[in-house]
Amino acid sequence: MTVKDSITKKLSEAFTPESLDVADESHLHEGHAGHRPGGGTHFRVNIVSRAFEGKSRVDRHRMINTLLAEELAGSVHALAIRALTPAEQGH
Repeated sequence: MTVKDSITKKLSEAFTPESLDVADESHLHEGHAGHRPGGGTHFRVNIVSRAFEGKSRVDRHRMINTLLAEELAGSVHALAIRALTPAEQGH
């Protein structure tokens, strides 16, 4: 299983998202800190879930970072997060 697959699986199981996009953007960071050949180091997550209702942006990021602690301690150097509720998605 790739790092992207692992991130996608964990987010899907934990937050039952209405929308989820996990993009490996490692190729955009060649020559920068944390980059390794073959990718799997820099990711962008766009997720829409009811699990974020009533939570601040910081709390949402903490929820995701806690869930992905293993990946962040390992191969993932950077994780950009956009976490919205279904009501916020249209704004």
